[in-house]
Amino acid sequence: MADTNFQLFQRFSAKRVATALKDTPVVMLIGPRQCGKTTLVRQFADKEREYVTLDDDTVLEASRNDPAGFVRGFDLVTIDEVQRAPELLRAIKRSVDSDRRPGRFLLTGSANILTLPQVSESLAGRMEIVNLMPISRAEILGKEPTFLKTAFNSKLVKPGPDIVGDQLVHAVLVGGYPEMLRREDSRRRQAWARDYVKAIVQRDVRDIAEVEKLDQLPRLLQTLAHQSGQLTNFTQIGGQIGMDDKTTRKYIGILEQLFLVHRVSPWFRNELKRLIKTPKLHFVDSGLLAALLALTAEQIAKDRSTFGAVLETFVFSEVMKQITWSDEGYTLHHYRDKDQDEVDIIVEDEHGALVGIEVKASATVHASDFKGMRKLLDTCGDGLKLGLVLYDGTKVVPFGDRLFAAPMSCLWA
Repeated sequence: MADTNFQLFQRFSAKRVATALKDTPVVMLIGPRQCGKTTLVRQFADKEREYVTLDDDTVLEASRNDPAGFVRGFDLVTIDEVQRAPELLRAIKRSVDSDRRPGRFLLTGSANILTLPQVSESLAGRMEIVNLMPISRAEILGKEPTFLKTAFNSKLVKPGPDIVGDQLVHAVLVGGYPEMLRREDSRRRQAWARDYVKAIVQRDVRDIAEVEKLDQLPRLLQTLAHQSGQLTNFTQIGGQIGMDDKTTRKYIGILEQLFLVHRVSPWFRNELKRLIKTPKLHFVDSGLLAALLALTAEQIAKDRSTFGAVLETFVFSEVMKQITWSDEGYTLHHYRDKDQDEVDIIVEDEHGALVGIEVKASATVHASDFKGMRKLLDTCGDGLKLGLVLYDGTKVVPFGDRLFAAPMSCLWA
């Protein structure tokens, strides 16, 4: 098992932060609460750069009471959890308009603050956003992967260190939150997850939205845990907890802003009439998902069917993390047609080229597992650079031109 002393892990997003601080006045690091943002930005502390956190109630009150005066008191500063006082962004805008030195403000946010209407245009052209997700398998291993770059060149990387069977189950159930990595006992991870969700609902939700039924959010999150990796039916989801369609959409949007879940849009082309155009929903972290489901390694050993959806979320999360480090503009989609043939994850680059990934929890791959991928290949031709079925095995097996069964470990190679 890999060493999980996460304080020693190199976060690959740090390079992007360092680069941005050299030429951009405002750099904002955004991602889920407790994913390691504060640890990362403290790497950039020096004698000139002050550090303040808006999790300190006194500092928060001062920033809200007089945003302009608060900002004026700093030359170079790191402001942690800036979503707690979004009014600061307008004051920061005025400050950098009069002094555009690079690296003046390093901000962190546990909510996607740019989706808030009052701040969406405040720092356009003055700020670079860097995403930080929970810790990836590649960061645990200490080697930045070339998986995506190689795949878009129609080649498959040599698999990384094997992780199969019980090791794979463990990695998926733990996920990437530092506190989850510390806890070997599944009950302790579940206890942390409950407290984590409670803290977010009681504090962070209030900072970004007016929510009438605050007590419904944990129930909604629990309901969504059983829907991860599935097509999103808002009416059905809301109906399980007595919410209408409109409220369900709003509340899921809030959970997205807080980086707990992520909606994945369908891939389609207008000339294709038989594609399903419904988004899927994934949790951002497989460990949090597993904890909310109270899923354990013992349960998976008895019933492997419980593992598939959580494994798909794990793979989705690993790919999403790699996109946050990349200088390329990748987007994530899924594919499903009206024959129910599908591809779990489609990565699309800025030129419209695709890499398809199907996720399988078993140690055996069949030709039928490529049915959706072959349809995608027929549609896109050379536009599909690589089609993979990632499985719980160690061998790379070709299944046709640019189609392979490949070990999960290719993801972090």
